[in-house]
Amino acid sequence: MLDVCAVGELLIDFATVGTNENGYPELSANPGGAPCNFLAALTKYGFKTAFIGKVGEDVFGDLLIGTLKDIGIDTKGIVRTKDAFTTLAFVTFDNNGERKFGFARKPGADTCLCFEDCDLSLVDEAKVFHFGTLSLTHEPARTATRKLISYAKSKGKLITFDPNLRKPLWDSMDDAKREIAWGLSAADIIKISDEEIDFLWGLSPMEGAHRILEENAAKLVFVTMGAEGAFYSNRIHEGFVPIPKVHPIDTTGAGDIFCGSALSRILKLSKSPEELTDEELRFITEFGSTAASLSTEHMGGIYSIRDEDEVLSRISAYEYPSKALDEMTKEEVQKSTLGDIKEAS
Repeated sequence: MLDVCAVGELLIDFATVGTNENGYPELSANPGGAPCNFLAALTKYGFKTAFIGKVGEDVFGDLLIGTLKDIGIDTKGIVRTKDAFTTLAFVTFDNNGERKFGFARKPGADTCLCFEDCDLSLVDEAKVFHFGTLSLTHEPARTATRKLISYAKSKGKLITFDPNLRKPLWDSMDDAKREIAWGLSAADIIKISDEEIDFLWGLSPMEGAHRILEENAAKLVFVTMGAEGAFYSNRIHEGFVPIPKVHPIDTTGAGDIFCGSALSRILKLSKSPEELTDEELRFITEFGSTAASLSTEHMGGIYSIRDEDEVLSRISAYEYPSKALDEMTKEEVQKSTLGDIKEAS
């Protein structure tokens, strides 16, 4: 029996590790793709997972399938194609240290996934089905993803969604907003970033979470805010959780790792999202945030996930703010002035 199945992209992340004498980036290759980073975290923390997707009949496809097998993700849902190359993603940094993404994906193998390629037995076996928006950017993968979500919902599966917006992959920003809105409407648990909320509506993290819950059937929303922490809400309870300071060298995959790590705690509790107490939600968010932040001290996504004991130890060592400060922080989240609170603490 599977715990979680996901559909989407499996690709190679080329991350900048330096610059050569001519000013060109020197790149390090790592396995990637948001759904697989997500599944890798769940697998690391003891859950059975499977992936549905497509890679090329090339050396990178071979490497990626081998990696997923090595870490314990079921790969029988991966199909191969001769008609497209395995997708490649390139992460470089500007002078301010901000990430810039480039993709070799016109088309990439992941966008060529058809519904007929999909092994529905994996959906049948799983308790949870997960998706993002990179499989919604182009056909036929968009239709395949929509049909898979419809099938999973018909089977009573819990649906989780992470937009993982990558603007260079969209033909237009209107298309991106439309597909993200569809994803929000289809999911039970949503992980979204503050930047994505700003992109959609120009709202604060708290306001964005409230809007999602008001306009959709979602039962639980997490809003990640990078180094600031994360906000959670399940209509009954909500709060903000800061995170321990780390020394990041590669933030690739951190949001995916948050999502998978947080879901691992929800699955351990065996409770529906709307039944979780404030104390449980706070710990779930602490675990997800800490696992994600620790991963940024290491290169890559899949290989950067820390052991459960290391995450729990870091949580125990970190002195979280008092309840009173937590209430203050929630008000400040509404005003988007988290920096003032951090300084005051």
